[in-house]
Amino acid sequence: MSASPDHDHDEAHTGPIKTPQQLAWAVLFAFVVPVVVIIMLANYVSTAAKPAAGTGALDAQAVAERIAPVAHVQVKSANDVSAMKTGEQVFQAQCAACHATGAAGAPKFGDAAAWGPRLKSGVEALLNSALKGKGNMGPQGGGDFSDFEIQRAVVYMANNGGGKFDEPKMAAAAASAPN
Repeated sequence: MSASPDHDHDEAHTGPIKTPQQLAWAVLFAFVVPVVVIIMLANYVSTAAKPAAGTGALDAQAVAERIAPVAHVQVKSANDVSAMKTGEQVFQAQCAACHATGAAGAPKFGDAAAWGPRLKSGVEALLNSALKGKGNMGPQGGGDFSDFEIQRAVVYMANNGGGKFDEPKMAAAAASAPN
């Protein structure tokens, strides 16, 4: 026999919750448990700082290095001869890069044939070329030495290339120093 149409209709609309007790448990698990889990996660995240593994990006020293000034100013006295570099020291630090090998057309250190025509123009012309730049050489050879130190290096290189120039005196450099 066939079932009544009302009976089929009731069975089609029934769900897994059949009693009020089951409804209470479903509400508990559907709303209360997620709220408790969210509260616990928020508590975990907001507690004390947790350092990342293998990084020191927030160390005091690392932060200090990142916010340190890019440049430092060092004031040198133009009259302090003891702090001045010798011609050889300036040559080794700045000029040797090109003049030791003859790179970019620079006259090689100690090559009398290459220095001969330049020596005829005098030490002032050589110094002017060194201070203002000439050809591929930038002003002061691209360095940060004083004019007096550059003059010492020019005389050192010229004398090793066959010149007979006197070592520059500090008074001459102080007279040419800008005020």
